[in-house]
Formats: sequence, C-alpha cells, structure tokens
Amino acid sequence: MSGTTARALELLGLLQTHRQWTGPELARRLGVTERTLRRDVERLRALGYRVTSVRGAAGGYRLEAGSDVPPLLLTDAEAVTVAVGLRAAATQGLADGEHTTASALAKFEQVLPPVLRRRVNALADHLQPSGPRGRPVPTDLLSRLALACRDREQVRFHYVSGSGQETRRRVEPHALVAEARHWFLVAHDLDRAAWRTFRLDRASALQPTGVRFAPRPLPTASAAELVARAVSGADRARVRVDVHLDLPLEEARARFGWWLRDAVADGAGGTRWPLAVEHPEQVATALLWIPEDVPHRLSAPPEVRAAVARAARRLLAHADPPGGSDPPDQRGEPGEPRGRPRR
Repeated sequence: MSGTTARALELLGLLQTHRQWTGPELARRLGVTERTLRRDVERLRALGYRVTSVRGAAGGYRLEAGSDVPPLLLTDAEAVTVAVGLRAAATQGLADGEHTTASALAKFEQVLPPVLRRRVNALADHLQPSGPRGRPVPTDLLSRLALACRDREQVRFHYVSGSGQETRRRVEPHALVAEARHWFLVAHDLDRAAWRTFRLDRASALQPTGVRFAPRPLPTASAAELVARAVSGADRARVRVDVHLDLPLEEARARFGWWLRDAVADGAGGTRWPLAVEHPEQVATALLWIPEDVPHRLSAPPEVRAAVARAARRLLAHADPPGGSDPPDQRGEPGEPRGRPRR
C-alpha cells in the first residue's frame, strides 16, 4: 500500500471517530502539511466521502452523511464487535429490530474474511441476550441520541413519566445504557439541575439544539451504576413521600451528596426531597440520616406517618437503659411526656 493511500485511510479513520477536526490538528496527526492534507481530503471526496470544510477559528473538517453508504474503515476487532452487536440488537427492543438487524448482518457477514466470520459465529452462538420489556425504541432515536452523547450537544425531547406526567425536557446527554431490558438515557437535566435517567420508550420528538457543553462529573462511578440504582429503586418502591428541608438546594446537596440526587428547590430557600421506599417503616430510617441541626417536616399520608411513629416508638423503647430511667441527655423538659426527644 502506497504512502498516499495509507495516509488517506488514516485520515478517513480520524474523520470517522470525531464530529469535527481542525485542519492544523489533522495535519499534525498525519505528519503532513496543511496543503497535503487538503489534497488527501480531495481524494476522499473523489471516492464518494462527503468531507465538508468550514473556514475560520471555529471551522474545520467534518465527515457528513451522503446519499450512498461508502466503504467503512474497520479494524478486525471493530468488525467482530459490529457483527456480534447486530446479532444481539435483534432482541434489544428496537423498532423493527429483528428484520432490520438480520438484513444488515447478512450483508455485513458476506464481506467478512472467513477467519473473522468464524469468530463472529462462535461468539454469537453463546450469546443469550434477554428480550425487551417495554415498547420498542426507534433506531433513529437511539442513533441520534448516541451522536448527541458523542458530540456533547444539548437536546430537547418530550417525555412521559411512569405516573403518566408529560413534560418537555432539556438535557445534556451523557450515555445510553441497556438495563433491565430497557434502553435508558443518562443525562444532566438543565431545568432541574440534576442527573436523571430516562427510559427511551417513553421519549419522543427529539430536537437537537446545536448547543455544545462541557462534560460534567457523574455522581456515580459510571452511567451504568446510576441506571442500576434508579431501576432498583423504581422496581421496589411502593411508598412515595416528600421531606421538606429548611436548607437551600445547593447546600442540601453538598451535605447529603448522592442521596439528594432527585431533590428540587422548594419555595424560598427550601428543598423538597422525594423518597421512594418499599415499606412505610423505611421512611423512618431515611429520616434518621437528616442531621439534628436541619429543620424538616414530612409530607406523607396518615398511614405512612403512623408507621413512622411506630418505628420511632420502637427505637425509643430499645434505647431505654436497664431500670427504665432516661439517661440525662434524653430527659424531657419539665411537663413533657417521658421519652419525648428534644428538638
């Protein structure tokens, strides 16, 4: 392979990995002058690749979609990954996924070298992906969100919550995660100033904004962990209540960390902390994490408040020392019922 051809293939590989490159950066990566880079770009255009260029400080080179699909440049490992992914995609809840992926896989495997085709078949024979549980997700929605995650572009979309509430969301997309037989988008919700997970079978009317953003640190080690925590809580939750904290939202999040990921500003300088638990008594456990110096109140149905009161009485009963007398730091004020904790 000549140096010119090899360099053109390397240029194609770079253009396929990022949305846009500046001319000086591409020339530096290839070890050529910008004049030589322009000639290499023209060679790719002659082969059918739509490489656009924009002048100016914010300009650069970009590989655009064309009317035909030109040859892709894939390594052996990438080719195997794509083929195995196509086999698994048929069961991953994509709209018309079984027919589309089977057709694409047949075309793709036809051009694979025999050694790679054997590796793909060996892997695929032992893959047992679980089927979808929700409504199918349009492949167009999934692919457009993947591009938004890659390019760090803000998007808007229509979303229907599990309770049926319809909202319009404006987010910074971070990653797509397949968990619990659903597709999820992990994103930073700009209107709620918090990280959120969105089930994509409940999302529609996606609208890119063209606005770029700097990546934010996740509140967990990975996007998959954030989705796993959200899914486990949503699947088990039977009781939903609100705790109102007399703290500004940012201060509350600084003190409570990840546990207040779903909290929102509440009134003048307060915070509303929604809790979702499996049993009413678990609300009492959550309340114990609130420091003594943080005034708060519980907004919950009577049966939940009664369960919290029972749990509190049990805690006080087990805290009583032998002989039944209160320790000095737990005695009530004169005239207060015995055992009542001081606020």
